[in-house]
Amino acid sequence: MFRKFAILLTLLVAMPMLASRPLIPSPDSLAALRAEVWNSWRQAWAASERTTSLPSLAPLSEARVTAWLLPDSLEPQALLRFRSGTKGTRPSAGWPCYVYLHGSGPREGEWQAGYAMAQRFDDAPSAYFIPQIPQEGAYYRWWQRSKQWAWHRLLRHLLASPEIDPARLYLFGISEGGYGSQRLASYYADYLAGAGPMAGGEPLRNAPVENLGHVAFSLLTGENDAMFYRHMLTRLTGEALDSMARLYADEYVHRVELIPGCGHGIDYSPTTPWLNRYRRQAQPTHWRWENFEMDGVKRNDFYNLEVIEETDAERTTYEFRTGHDNVIELTAERTAYDVTWTDPHWHIPMIFSRRYSPAEHGQLNLFLSETMVDLTRPVEIRVNGRRLFRGRVKPSRQAMWRSAEIWGDPLRLFPVMVALSW
Repeated sequence: MFRKFAILLTLLVAMPMLASRPLIPSPDSLAALRAEVWNSWRQAWAASERTTSLPSLAPLSEARVTAWLLPDSLEPQALLRFRSGTKGTRPSAGWPCYVYLHGSGPREGEWQAGYAMAQRFDDAPSAYFIPQIPQEGAYYRWWQRSKQWAWHRLLRHLLASPEIDPARLYLFGISEGGYGSQRLASYYADYLAGAGPMAGGEPLRNAPVENLGHVAFSLLTGENDAMFYRHMLTRLTGEALDSMARLYADEYVHRVELIPGCGHGIDYSPTTPWLNRYRRQAQPTHWRWENFEMDGVKRNDFYNLEVIEETDAERTTYEFRTGHDNVIELTAERTAYDVTWTDPHWHIPMIFSRRYSPAEHGQLNLFLSETMVDLTRPVEIRVNGRRLFRGRVKPSRQAMWRSAEIWGDPLRLFPVMVALSW
């Protein structure tokens, strides 16, 4: 009798303590919840996007052509067609997938040439998606907002496909496709394992290299390719990535080369075999991100951060880092560009310096997982050195579902979401 009373008394004393601690699911239960959320989200996505579905994959030599009609509100009567197919034998994890962007010559010939090269590149086993740009024109680009509509959907369809390895998405292109793949790689860096622009070179304000941490990046341009300063801009990109690699060891893997004796035409075959060695790190414990506009549109989400509101600065640069004792450091800085050189012929700003200052206010959602912090212990989150949160976090289905809505990514189903404002 006394023993039963002692046990009851112990439980009564412990109950308030137990109630105050959120129950942390086991790894198996988190995995089961992820599977449930992902299957539900995939079904909802497929039901909502019937007009932009992907075809089943056949051999690339028998490529199928699919067409998506872009919204009239973004670009009237614009049809984006693409060929898709596979090479080799499907790996157990799914196909590594390459998206190839062609150059700015007559689009039918450029599209055909890209299709022919994709079949020759030594990157099997692989899947390919080879779009044809919808229009031609003096200032018509792969990164403009009507095409962003297509990239948003293509990324989600690829990640939702059980046929594609979500850790092995690669983007590359030649000439105009080189410009496009460099901009899009910086903009969509958190989705990519690697990117390989060729015969290009963008002014760095258009494609901040800071965003390319954890993206294997290859840029090959002829050393005599002087049109639009491609050789100079390629060199500047390489120098900027070298600088980032010195600051953050192992995060900025890159190969930027000026090919001796070559002009605009170079050997395009080395790019995809080099990219093919790398996989995506979907939940890094450190990253830098400059939230920039592309054709007037900001993404406002990156890796595990969702921006709800930020200062009126043209751009904000964020840096995320998990540290010792479950402490997370996040910085948010207003970012201003000063033009230091404009080319005298085209009158295009080419070289810049930047100024940073702390963001005076902001509102964010920060997503976390068991691989980033210890969910069984209190978590502390500091923004610009100021502690905004300390306490235990509670995993939830709602956090996973929200992360699926934002990124549509099976590798980023975060069980925890913390709202931050200052």
